[in-house]
Amino acid sequence: MKVLLLVHRLPYPPNKGDKVRSYHLLRHLAREHEVYLGTFVDDPDDWQHLPEVRRLCADVHAAGLKPSAAKLASLRGLLTGEALSLPYYRDAGLQAWVDRVRQEVGVDAVVVFSSTMAQYAAPDGKAPVLVDFVDVDSAKWTDYAPEHRWPLSWLYRREGAKLLAFERATAERATCSFFVTDNEVELFRKLTPGGHFPVEALCNGVDADYFSPDPARPSPFAAGEQAVVFTGAMDYWPNVDAVTWFVQDMLPALRQQHPGLRFYIVGRSPTPAVKALASEAVVVTGTVPDVRPYLQHGAAIVAPLRLARGIQNKVLEAMAMARPVVAAESCVRAISTQPQAGLRAAVEPQAYVQAVLEWLAAPQDAVREGARARQFVLDAYSWDSHLSGLDRFLGAAA
Repeated sequence: MKVLLLVHRLPYPPNKGDKVRSYHLLRHLAREHEVYLGTFVDDPDDWQHLPEVRRLCADVHAAGLKPSAAKLASLRGLLTGEALSLPYYRDAGLQAWVDRVRQEVGVDAVVVFSSTMAQYAAPDGKAPVLVDFVDVDSAKWTDYAPEHRWPLSWLYRREGAKLLAFERATAERATCSFFVTDNEVELFRKLTPGGHFPVEALCNGVDADYFSPDPARPSPFAAGEQAVVFTGAMDYWPNVDAVTWFVQDMLPALRQQHPGLRFYIVGRSPTPAVKALASEAVVVTGTVPDVRPYLQHGAAIVAPLRLARGIQNKVLEAMAMARPVVAAESCVRAISTQPQAGLRAAVEPQAYVQAVLEWLAAPQDAVREGARARQFVLDAYSWDSHLSGLDRFLGAAA
């Protein structure tokens, strides 16, 4: 089949949460179909990866996006009454390419990744439109509001309401819509009462061949160093909030028991607020060539995310690396409704501290729990098995 795939960010390299999912979505579709990819490049470093993406596709249109200019353009939404996220990702060249592909190629199906790209995918009554919302993005904006002062608090509430209206309209037009967990599906249905449209869960996976422990992999830490690790894109507000909270409310208690312990914040594009956390006890790495050594040799992995829901790739990747993880209760519930060895749920700082202290006190127990965590993701989190949820719609279209 000829599949038009619309993604808000170049799906390569898979070095952050949304790009991990969109990359595996692209690979899954490309195995059986001709993929026509429309996307944006918002990081200048990603242009070098365009040939790798083209190798998987019949055609690619990559529109350059400068975040500073896009933020200014998004303010048009205040005049038009729409969500600011929509003009942020609006590009005349991309729209012209999409129209040309649909007219000249005659696509058999349209797959949309993230709500903002649905503005390019008006149904034509022929090709099915499948929308991967991933998370309820509108709810994220609403959640941000209480954490900020006016006028940002007002702006975030407005964005949440406007984007939810667009998400609902998109779901009403789509053949089927998908979210990353059953909890996100339930939340969307709660926020759109009376909606009669198909919505399903399409779970994340993990590349357990890539994220696997290797005895020959050297440690990035000093000999004997006790390292607690957080990974993620460090210009993403929930991640910034998570590491700030950990440094302020948990790290002091850990260092009382283990004065030499250090907290490693591993991820690209740290904001000034994140860089300001650096100290003798906190290491801010910025971009690293490979996150796996930090996961494999960390004494424990933490994900204290107060403002994020759904399945976190960072947690699955750490579990695949056979390391114990303590994460926000909402993130743990999204991964498994049953207790899993090597995965602890926490809400209050003391629960995070207690889990890490237990693993530090009994490293062999941490090794055993980590091994069981890896086996769990091998059994339950294959990308292809989860993404096959799309295939029956594509098969019906064929």
